[in-house]
Amino acid sequence: MAEKRDYYEVLGVSKDSSADDIKKAYRKLAKKYHPDMNPGDAEAEKCFKEVNEAYEVLSDSDKKAKYDAYGHAAFDPAAGGGGAGFGGFGDFGFDFGDIFSSFFGGGGSSSHRNGPVRGEDINVRVILTFEEAVFGVKKEISYNKIQKCSTCAGTGAEKGTTPKTCPTCGGAGHVRVQQRTPLGMMQTTKQCDACRGTGKIIEKPCSDCKGSGYVRVSKKLDVNIPAGIDDGQRITLRGQGSDGRNGGPAGDVNLIITVRPHQVFVREGNDIYCEVPITYAEATLGAEIEIPTLEGKMKYEIPEGTQTGTTFTLRQKGVQYVNSKNRGSLHVTVNVEVPKNLNGEQKELLRKFAESCGESNHSKRTKFFKKFFK
Repeated sequence: MAEKRDYYEVLGVSKDSSADDIKKAYRKLAKKYHPDMNPGDAEAEKCFKEVNEAYEVLSDSDKKAKYDAYGHAAFDPAAGGGGAGFGGFGDFGFDFGDIFSSFFGGGGSSSHRNGPVRGEDINVRVILTFEEAVFGVKKEISYNKIQKCSTCAGTGAEKGTTPKTCPTCGGAGHVRVQQRTPLGMMQTTKQCDACRGTGKIIEKPCSDCKGSGYVRVSKKLDVNIPAGIDDGQRITLRGQGSDGRNGGPAGDVNLIITVRPHQVFVREGNDIYCEVPITYAEATLGAEIEIPTLEGKMKYEIPEGTQTGTTFTLRQKGVQYVNSKNRGSLHVTVNVEVPKNLNGEQKELLRKFAESCGESNHSKRTKFFKKFFK
């Protein structure tokens, strides 16, 4: 299997980049590689998934901290949950966690095996059109979660039977053993092999969950996406994730929002931007033109002498703030289109117009060049 690229390299940012810089880099690349912008391009689709995976980690402060410390191993179950170990001491056959627990009076992680454990959080990516994000929408989401087995009520034992207290550890889930270490023989605690740290022995496992007490199920939910949600933002559904263990609370479902680009508008926060072409005559004389808005076309009066690249701002015509009636602004930039393929009569009229303005134009150019060539 090919080695994963560094997440910072994928987004083209450094480790000390701010959350805003990471988000900007993500949005730029997500737009570049989005399937809608690259139909049928397998390489672009691969890059899009890679960019989303990198952003999912680097946009989460906890995951980012783990990644900075351990790299990809932080999220690789085969790596034991995080980072470099003490491989040079492997020949002694001991666990540093066990040694530390013997010094400080704990039983290592096994002592907490029977305590409440919070359920796993689940991330679900939700792809929205530009309009769905702006105006809000109701979406059905699907995901898999770990749920307490309904057949055995989470005990792991066949219906009508109950688990027995482990005779090896007496229900503690761990046992004390003598181990040879670099510091000599020491007494440490380790997980009970007989019950695997649960403190219980299941003589007749449940046929549905195979004795685990939990099963994987498919779940569907109808979710209201609020108007104004933006690309990269999250919505947390509390308690909708995997069930907890030993009385622990359920995890959450995090909806990670991806918004498809629009053909006309570009969104920055709650402001939107667009460009509108105007004719030479409209720019010179002023005119009432049509401009696009989120609600459709509207009339807008531009003044005479409007220069190409001029931006007009319309307040409260942008995107609604989430859970608020206030909106951002619409910024319309006009670009003057120079006429082409003029006939002889039109050219002659334009020459006469130029001659009539010749002295004033010459005066402006003279002042312009004097700034740079004295």
